[in-house]
Amino acid sequence: MTMSTLKQQFLELSEPDDDGVYRNGSAKRMARTNLAMRELESLWNEAVHSVPFQIPDSGIGLAAVGSLARGQIGPASDLDLVLITADHVALSTTQLNEFANKLWYPIWDSGLDLDHSVRTVSQCESVTDHDLPAAMGWLNVNPIAGDRHLIETTATAILERWRKAARKRLPELLESANVRNERFDRMSYVNQPDIKESRGGLRDTVLLSALAASWLADRPHGRYDDAVERLLDVRDAIHLITRKDTNRLLTQYQAEVAAMLGLADPTLPEGERGAKSIDDLQTLLASLSRTIAFALDSTASRAQRTLVHDKPRFSFFQILSPRAGGKREAPKFETLAPGVAKHEQEIVLAPQADPLADPALPLRVAAAAGREGLPINTSTLVNLKRAPIHDNVRSDEMRRLFVELLASGERLPQVWEELDFVGIPGRLMPEWDAIRNRPSASAAHRYTIDRHMLAVTAQLGRERPVSCGAFDDAHYTALLLAGILHDIGKRPGVADHAAEGARHAAVIVRRMGFDNQMVDWVRLLVREHLTLSDFASSRNPNDPEVGAELASRVGGDPQLLDMLFALTKADMSSLGATAGETISNTVGWSKWRARLVTQMATLARNTM
Repeated sequence: MTMSTLKQQFLELSEPDDDGVYRNGSAKRMARTNLAMRELESLWNEAVHSVPFQIPDSGIGLAAVGSLARGQIGPASDLDLVLITADHVALSTTQLNEFANKLWYPIWDSGLDLDHSVRTVSQCESVTDHDLPAAMGWLNVNPIAGDRHLIETTATAILERWRKAARKRLPELLESANVRNERFDRMSYVNQPDIKESRGGLRDTVLLSALAASWLADRPHGRYDDAVERLLDVRDAIHLITRKDTNRLLTQYQAEVAAMLGLADPTLPEGERGAKSIDDLQTLLASLSRTIAFALDSTASRAQRTLVHDKPRFSFFQILSPRAGGKREAPKFETLAPGVAKHEQEIVLAPQADPLADPALPLRVAAAAGREGLPINTSTLVNLKRAPIHDNVRSDEMRRLFVELLASGERLPQVWEELDFVGIPGRLMPEWDAIRNRPSASAAHRYTIDRHMLAVTAQLGRERPVSCGAFDDAHYTALLLAGILHDIGKRPGVADHAAEGARHAAVIVRRMGFDNQMVDWVRLLVREHLTLSDFASSRNPNDPEVGAELASRVGGDPQLLDMLFALTKADMSSLGATAGETISNTVGWSKWRARLVTQMATLARNTM
């Protein structure tokens, strides 16, 4: 075996079993790691003997960082390597560069990507001060060859420096996760997720390990560890299918990845088997990413509380006038609603709250989170699972809170996701589970069906888009309910999801206890939610008969026409091009599309 065939060796070590299923991923990752370390050590020895000058036995060494150091290297992953030297090494700059090239060029020739650097010990130690992403990858530094003691002491120094800096850099660390979330979104909601960068992805596991290494808070184990290993299996399957270092699960790879993970049911016809396996893959990814994201959130919350409680509870001047009699002050809760409080910038249960006796408590917590713009404490979420929620038991308060949650705007997807981690939406609406995590069959949709409906609802405001003024409470409630239910009919084997959705929406709204008028409005909006865009793209906007037909679809009601316009605009605006793409004139709420829809709505209004 030689370095020139290392990539091929990685792939051969990673092949699935004879039935095409990728098993024992953890063992295969360890085998790849061990192979890489052996080959790199041999490469070091070859490089030492090939240069026309002496490489000292001390003061210089080769180290692994990143996924190689963590033992998580994939079948086509790049190698993260650093040549570490003492601050004063017995080599000139020219000699050091020549020696480094003897290491880097054979790796490039093997076809593997390489992330490499040459750094002094001081430069390595200062990485935590200037480059947060690099610091995350450098918390694992493993010696490969050369002066192992130098590398080990450097690794220890980096870790100690990180622990000292972690308290100061915690806000920056958590903000980096928020920035990635805004760019890549949550893995559970994206049709073609980035397994590494999406929320709940592999990058979050590195961040979580960094939090644990800081000693601010320990990370979860057990279920979390299993989720990480399974997500690494997904990454490995993508590498094996694409034969390259990529983490994006594109549509064209999904059926093969699902089959390689053992999700394809051989008893189903081939076409049906692929579609079902993709649904199952999306469900798996949602479960894994939610476990990882929840672990990160809970660990970050504990770390932040550590910082708060490490601060003195009283000052020197309190000795003269002690507020708490020299004792630590009790935690301070700001009551927001019955059983709901704010504590340290999180929504929590009030001290006397009893989830077992209060079916409205989860919605009261959710409404407060949306109103205050604060996250729900992870322990609070776990406790809310105990609330006696039944889909056929609704009070006036629960209906009001549900509508308030839907009206929380841009905060809605985040709050709903928090509730979804503990399964509350499916208990409020059992029909929700049928579309939960399901990818959309349309290439125009970036998001899964459930995430798309949340994005649509989040855009629905009170202002009437065509007429002047605002929707009254009843019409706005119907619009919000139609938004969260408009694609509820997108189920396997359904040809007309609008008609199917109208049937389910009427049942859900009636079961919630809304009156017949509300049921009729929501049913109509869900049934007709594609009508305005269809008319705009295929009918003559100057034909009065077309306007009359459209007006009849909304019963000649100008308010319902405005509601349908608002729903259409939000629906088309929420299709969501992927990063780096633009929405075309035929897809999304472009200026051209907006003009056509407005013309059609005006035509219908003129006939009323």
